[in-house]
Amino acid sequence: MSKIAAVRGMNDLLPAAATLWETLEARALDVVRAYGYQQMRAPVIEHTQLFVHGIGAVTDVVEREMFSFEDRADKDGKRDHLTLRPEFTAGLVRATIEHNLLYDAPRRVWCMGPVFRHERPQRGRFRQFHQIDVEALGFAGPDLDAEHVLMCRRLWDALGIGPVRLEINSLGQPDERARHRADLIAYLLQHEAALDADAKRRLHSNPLRIFDSKNPALQPIIAAAPTLLSYLGSQSLAHFERFQQFLRAAGVEFAINPRLVRGLDYYNLTVYEWITDRLGTQGTICGGGRYDPLIERLGGQPAPACGFAIGVERVVDLMRDMAVPLSAAGCDAYVLHQGGDTQLTALLAAEQLRDAGLEVLVHGGEASLKSQMKRADASAAEFAVIIGADEAVAQVAAVKGLRDRGVAAPFAQQRVVPLAQLGEVLADALEQISE
Repeated sequence: MSKIAAVRGMNDLLPAAATLWETLEARALDVVRAYGYQQMRAPVIEHTQLFVHGIGAVTDVVEREMFSFEDRADKDGKRDHLTLRPEFTAGLVRATIEHNLLYDAPRRVWCMGPVFRHERPQRGRFRQFHQIDVEALGFAGPDLDAEHVLMCRRLWDALGIGPVRLEINSLGQPDERARHRADLIAYLLQHEAALDADAKRRLHSNPLRIFDSKNPALQPIIAAAPTLLSYLGSQSLAHFERFQQFLRAAGVEFAINPRLVRGLDYYNLTVYEWITDRLGTQGTICGGGRYDPLIERLGGQPAPACGFAIGVERVVDLMRDMAVPLSAAGCDAYVLHQGGDTQLTALLAAEQLRDAGLEVLVHGGEASLKSQMKRADASAAEFAVIIGADEAVAQVAAVKGLRDRGVAAPFAQQRVVPLAQLGEVLADALEQISE
């Protein structure tokens, strides 16, 4: 049988690259906990109509990018129309409504995992990709919009990536967008002959998305088009100004981009993107904003909400490009043995070390101690714990420090430690090293 490769646009994460992901995920977890957000999970597969109603029937995501299919028929011959989630928000809102999560208080939630869009694979854009998603459900004020921006800034600082610039805009409310939309279509019709095929396709269905065009020939037309900001009423303008006031007070640098839109229909008022210049055309590493109409649109009681999503692959790519220091990839101890009874003793010693809070690898199978020491060193472990025949009889272990930590390292020279004290001694040694 010939080899079977991965599906196009869906990539394997190999052990050598996993540390970058683990570093991002660990620091993101620290940030969401620091702001009091709780984890929430929803299924990878949802009913197709959830995204049609939630995201918008004329968006690129729904029209061209979703992985949708008919389920097998049930006993009555009925087939469900299902879709692999192309984003998190609609599913989390569906779960919030279904389980009545807002009955007593607003909710701050987050989740992380894969999403799916049928796009042309390229750097930073895949058919299965991953997001870290944060949502504040039931909150109306621009203070939560600002809180989300601050969460992102804290994560970028924790990762040591930058510069990452923030662009913001306001999409106002539906009636304001409707007036702008009518004038925008009228303006673009005056230039219809100069529009490319994609712009003509969007002209009447979703004209705001024409602002996303990268076609150089369209840029002068886009630059002169009417901007939504000039159509905002007093309440929308007050919300946008208050949002900016929070950002300025927190020392967040930003630029207003009146052409900034989001690709999903549910947004209103605040929208923003975090952008890097180091990743080429796929430089947006995070996007979000407010989506007050969505909960009611999906059948819930009217309630405001806002959120953002971080593109994991793009941030990992940026971390790799900037050589971000990683979380420790190695284990604490690598346990060596000589087979037979020493292998049993090694297994029990490793369990004792794990009871003391250490991460431990036991050499699998049998090999010479010289070969095992090479494996121990390659594992990036702090200590080699050696249990030979003599050590097993005496119920001790020979412990050798594997890293150059200077003269203060307690195991620079090999030492013998009673097995009964092994966990406590190595836990103390690790604490000294960390200091």
